[in-house]
Amino acid sequence: MFTILTGAQFGDEGKGKVIDLLAENYDIVVRFQGGDNAGHTVVVGGKKYKLHLVPSGAIFGRRLLIGPGVVLNPRVLWNEIQALESEGIKLDLGIDAKTTIIMPYHIELDNLREKARSVKIGTTNRGIGFAYVDKIAREEVQMGDLIDPALLETKLDEIAPAKEKAIADMGGDPTIVRYAPYIDEYLEIGKRLKDRVTDVSREINIALIEEKSVLAEGAQGAFLDVIHGTQKFVTSSFTTAGSACANLGVGPVMVDNVVGVIKAYITRVGEGPMPTELTDDLGAMMREKGAEYGTTTGRPRRCGWFDAVLGLKSVYLNGYTEMALTKLDVLTGINPIKICVGYELDGETIGYPPESTRELARCKPMYEDMPGWTEDITEVKEYDDLPKNARDYVERLEDLLGVDVSAVSVGAGREQTIFRDEMEE
Repeated sequence: MFTILTGAQFGDEGKGKVIDLLAENYDIVVRFQGGDNAGHTVVVGGKKYKLHLVPSGAIFGRRLLIGPGVVLNPRVLWNEIQALESEGIKLDLGIDAKTTIIMPYHIELDNLREKARSVKIGTTNRGIGFAYVDKIAREEVQMGDLIDPALLETKLDEIAPAKEKAIADMGGDPTIVRYAPYIDEYLEIGKRLKDRVTDVSREINIALIEEKSVLAEGAQGAFLDVIHGTQKFVTSSFTTAGSACANLGVGPVMVDNVVGVIKAYITRVGEGPMPTELTDDLGAMMREKGAEYGTTTGRPRRCGWFDAVLGLKSVYLNGYTEMALTKLDVLTGINPIKICVGYELDGETIGYPPESTRELARCKPMYEDMPGWTEDITEVKEYDDLPKNARDYVERLEDLLGVDVSAVSVGAGREQTIFRDEMEE
């Protein structure tokens, strides 16, 4: 069985928790895009694990893979491995030899470029975009290069002059490109990770032929996709479900399920349009109650009402077969609860997002009110035991999106999840 899981909003939907819950039922969990600009927090037994590159499911001893569509900072990965193993969590981790390496000069270029922008895009300054640029330009350093010092030296000799000039032209220090301590550090990490280098496509295809199960984990969310997102306020990779097949080297006919993760409201980190954003006390309350601060940057997330207009587009972009709804408990005590069911754009009513980011920024949300609930739902174990108004809210979202909600999260803990239908263990 091959399942793809992606975020259906602007990222931070709670994918880490959902993947962690599902991982017990899968043989392999694999990351297929993004880098350490993505972050997820897994809570087990009251202890938090903040991960950026290691796939979820680490605590279950599953085979974990990092695919070639990921851009990888070796320092970040090595630190995560050490942190987890210091807690007694041994990792069965494989990294594709073609995985693009984020070099120190990528981070420098990212910082310099963002400072120079007249309109900030809210980059995490992790070098993600510049690493992807080099991948497309065929000027990348790959994971396989870190285990071959001579090959890395040859590649850097080819790449360095253009990078040094670019950094110097932007007012930076070009010596970072060939700074020996950084290169030595990367080679040392490469030596330690040598036995983990693998061919991810081959592993996954063989596993599927042998009727093993594979869970592909996406980073960020649908509207941060470099093609279909809110350009230019997007990430630098393809975040929708279809990209999992291309990035991992698995044919689309192998896909069995596509799971979307949605938050019971909506959040966004950084710049870019968000039609239902709440800039008042209610938005601040959602932020505090939902602990809406970025795992990677610590930046406060912008909060707003659930946007079913964007949600419908996400369903189209990903082809979800089921969805997991997170943070329903954050809405407890709010009455009424609003759902955006349409936009008003330049005097016209529309039910689907415009292609233009500038037009989306001008869209005014049209709301439908739902009655709220006051009961504490954080200890509820069965769906039918949720307050009627909470169930009505979940089922209204199902109606609007045309996809069943198979799991409902009512708290941060793994045990605070109500399973329904196909996703049930």
